[in-house]
Amino acid sequence: MTNTLLDLQPIPPARLQRLEAAIASLLQTRLDVVLPQGEAVLPLEAAVRGVGRIGVVALNLTTGPYGAAIGRWLREAGATVIGIEAEPRKAVEPEEVERTLRAHPEISVVSFVHVEAASGVRNDAAAIAGLARESGALIMLDVVASVGAHEVRLDDWGIDIAVIGPQKALAGPSGISIAAVSGRAWQTMRDNPGAPRGSVLSLLDWKDQWVDSDKSTIPGTPSPLEILALEAAVERVLAEGLQSVQRRHRASATASRAGARALGLAPFASDADAAVVATTLAAPPGIDARSLVERARADRPVAVSSGFGELAGTVVRIDHTGQRARLSVVLEALEALGTALSASSQMRGSIPAALGAAEQAWSAEEARSLP
Repeated sequence: MTNTLLDLQPIPPARLQRLEAAIASLLQTRLDVVLPQGEAVLPLEAAVRGVGRIGVVALNLTTGPYGAAIGRWLREAGATVIGIEAEPRKAVEPEEVERTLRAHPEISVVSFVHVEAASGVRNDAAAIAGLARESGALIMLDVVASVGAHEVRLDDWGIDIAVIGPQKALAGPSGISIAAVSGRAWQTMRDNPGAPRGSVLSLLDWKDQWVDSDKSTIPGTPSPLEILALEAAVERVLAEGLQSVQRRHRASATASRAGARALGLAPFASDADAAVVATTLAAPPGIDARSLVERARADRPVAVSSGFGELAGTVVRIDHTGQRARLSVVLEALEALGTALSASSQMRGSIPAALGAAEQAWSAEEARSLP
């Protein structure tokens, strides 16, 4: 018996180098690109533990669970963490970042999440990174969910460490991730006696065993399946064009919000701070979001889910990330939510109105994107 998923040949080092170069081109960055095996939370924690130590003062911004995790890892590594936690449903205000940096000139690291997929909130990465750069701080940025959906300009923003999750807007695999690292960040990790070594949480191992090597041997035991899947995903994005992929995400978010409002559902994230990878909606009063999602998915597996963690009972998500960033996916999700709301006697709008509003919003967004 044969199976195309089994008995794969090892990935040649030169092929991995070509994939790294293609990703660097997609990101338009000169930073070193490495591809750790594992979901993106692994290099994210690795980066934090590589720069966090006693004596480091870090400014960490929290708009959801991933920002909170970064702050926790920094503290565990010994760093002093000054936190800014955004109001629910909103992004961190750049003005508050500026005030904090001025009040604490000892801050040497600024860390934050560009897009929190759980809450659907987007931080103004360009503005915040600009303030951090002016202060001289090293900048760690979680762009796990945003690359492919939002504009991300690592070099222009002066980012030192960025972590990307291919399984999000790039519609790739989840078992491999992308880290882009500056020379300053590498040196910061080298200067940290507590930075992980000989560990899956060591980015420095990648630096020593791959980036600075003759690249004749890939570190560890790479997974051919994950590498081939990432290669295919990058090729698909490059073939479609990054701007087209971003446009699909914008149109999906615009259509989802318009259609949801026509159903009587209020967006959870404010319009000014909303991400385009998923649309988060507040469950109606007295309705558990998980129950609403269960009813919406009763007949078919539409792209609807409940929130994560503390948002599980109060937030409904329309997932239009990656290849799901399409009008048909949005319309199916809205129709299913409308049917579920009707069954719970909480319908304040109508399904036809929702579908019409979504189609109109999609067309308007598409028209705005024309040259």
